[in-house]
Amino acid sequence: MKKPIILLSLLFFIILSGCSPRTKVTSSQNLKEAGKLDEALTTIEEAANPNQEKAEKTLLWPRTWEVRGEIYQAFYHSEKLSIKKLVENPLDEALKSYQRALELDEKGRFTNSIKVKLTLLSNDFTNQAVEAFNNEKFDLALNSFEQILAINDIPIFKDDNPNVIDTAIIYNAGLAALKAENFDKAIEYFSEAARHGYNGAKIFPVIAGVYEQKKDTLAALKVLKQGFEKYPADMDVLASMIQTYINLERRAEALEYLNMAIEKDPSNATFFLAMGRLYEETDEDEKALKVYQKAIDIDPELFMAWYNIGVFYYNKGVQQWEVAGKVPANDNETYERELKKANDWWEKSLPFMEKCHELDSEEETTIESLKNLYYRLKKMDKYEAMLEEQHN
Repeated sequence: MKKPIILLSLLFFIILSGCSPRTKVTSSQNLKEAGKLDEALTTIEEAANPNQEKAEKTLLWPRTWEVRGEIYQAFYHSEKLSIKKLVENPLDEALKSYQRALELDEKGRFTNSIKVKLTLLSNDFTNQAVEAFNNEKFDLALNSFEQILAINDIPIFKDDNPNVIDTAIIYNAGLAALKAENFDKAIEYFSEAARHGYNGAKIFPVIAGVYEQKKDTLAALKVLKQGFEKYPADMDVLASMIQTYINLERRAEALEYLNMAIEKDPSNATFFLAMGRLYEETDEDEKALKVYQKAIDIDPELFMAWYNIGVFYYNKGVQQWEVAGKVPANDNETYERELKKANDWWEKSLPFMEKCHELDSEEETTIESLKNLYYRLKKMDKYEAMLEEQHN
């Protein structure tokens, strides 16, 4: 009776030995469930290591890689710092493992379970991306958003909804790339979002802004033209185009689009302000003053319109004062006459500068201009008051 027992024991040993490589995968999962992630990691890496003896029986088994993904995902969820520091980028490793499992699963036996785990993994990447972005770890946030997009492109998800595009994730990837100063990727993702109509016209100035940061103003202008062709009624795109033309010193085209913008929105004071600056640059002073005044009529609190007129008159006074300074010392009559012309310009400047100070009492350039005006115009009480205000 003893011989059969020995034979059965031997047979059991042989069966157990034959299953031992795959048993290692099961052991890894059990260790994970028991919270022994460090041991689980060691065991599963042995099963997935081609240099390990008998690993050929687990390397090509989809379940090995599925369990490996589970273990790395568990590292992400662990609250123990001593455990977390054992693995770098655990979610990335989990994704690689699940992808490898799907590649090996030719019969689709593990597809459903892996699909569930990838769905949960996508949620983990989302949480990681948001946390990283809020903590200004923008490279990590970018990588996390990209991994979500990678999961979305896996056939078991793509085949279910072939026409669904997660434009919000694409846009967020662009935003993270921009914050990480990875401008090429920012343009790539923002442009893809634009192709799918995300955020409508608003995304085109965003893309143009990235090109501006790359010092590629011509590319920025090209993008804005595309946006203008697609959304001709959008004022943000039009305003960005105007500013870009101004930056390129292409004044004629800037004026052309400014006139177009004013026709669409005649109540927008900033368009008249921009037009005034262009007229000043081409020495068309009367036109400049006229449109600055139009801007003030529309928006009486538009600081820069008041300031630009004030500066215009102030500078005219300085120029005239320099003319007076060239009069011969023995020709006092001519000197006084020329000096009065300078004072006339400064008198015109004064109410505009005073209004600027009223709108923004802490603006230093305005304060200095007012001090000079009061001094030159011999309004010493106001000059002293301005000095006291500045020192307080």
